Amino acid sequence: MAAVPQLRTVTRTQGNNEALKTGEVVPHGFRFAFEEVPVLVDAFRRMVRGLEFDISEMALTTYLVAKAHGVRFTALPVFLVRGFHHGAILRDPASDIRVPRDLEGRRVGVQRGYTVTTGVWARAVLREEYGVDLDRVRWVLSGDEHVSAYRPPANVEPMDGERSLAERVLDGELAAVIGAVSGPGTERLTPLIPHPEEAGFTALRERGFYPVNHLVVVRDELLAERPELGAEVFDAFARAKRLYVDRLREGVPAKPTATDLMYGRVMELTGADPLPYGIGPNRALLETLVRHAVDQRILDRAPVLEELFAESTLGLEG
Repeated sequence: MAAVPQLRTVTRTQGNNEALKTGEVVPHGFRFAFEEVPVLVDAFRRMVRGLEFDISEMALTTYLVAKAHGVRFTALPVFLVRGFHHGAILRDPASDIRVPRDLEGRRVGVQRGYTVTTGVWARAVLREEYGVDLDRVRWVLSGDEHVSAYRPPANVEPMDGERSLAERVLDGELAAVIGAVSGPGTERLTPLIPHPEEAGFTALRERGFYPVNHLVVVRDELLAERPELGAEVFDAFARAKRLYVDRLREGVPAKPTATDLMYGRVMELTGADPLPYGIGPNRALLETLVRHAVDQRILDRAPVLEELFAESTLGLEG
């Protein structure tokens, strides 16, 4: 009897995959060998640059860029993390930046790289909801890109010096910053968009805007050896997620996280699964993300969605 493959896997423990970590859900045809990487973006980089894992959680836009540059892994339509990004754009409340259009002609910091998914979605909000001309903003990066071969557009530049993004906003060097900033002065920054949580739910209610941030990728070598592996991994993640959603329907956990509360509210608002997996229920959202990635000159062209996902998962929903 052949041994069951043990696949090195990185995914951050969260409600929708916790049952995989506890063993409440056991995959068919293989086993997860979970590795914990304290800073998840470090795992993204290790996967993109060295294919260090068999299965890895991955930021959506990082995946699109990696795929465009020939990195040998392929996604499964397992959308682990969703959320709203209206609150990701921070300003100094004492500055002259009052509304999003005030960012035009100014320099705006971006936590880490230009292709970071939160940055892509936040810029999409600025453009779609507030009419900001993104080409008239100079984007200043605090770090480099996971995909080292990627070259950003001309209005993107690296940050120099040691001061934090928050400090640069407070002294006026930057008009605002996008991302989860930390360091001196961070507590003095406030969201540029008023009442950002409510703005996010309004976008969901009025136009179905409900961004995906993370999905799952598998090394192409493994998918070539076992074409059914994509469907097997999808099935395990989907079963774990359904347990979580069932528990949300019964009432949020005794000690809910902010994420639990958000998904619970999404379910109340839509009456549907707040974490749908599969291409079908997410097609419009994925096409929106791809469109913004092309508009922001992150991708040269829009890929065919079906070419982004493992063949055995194309018809799956869960």
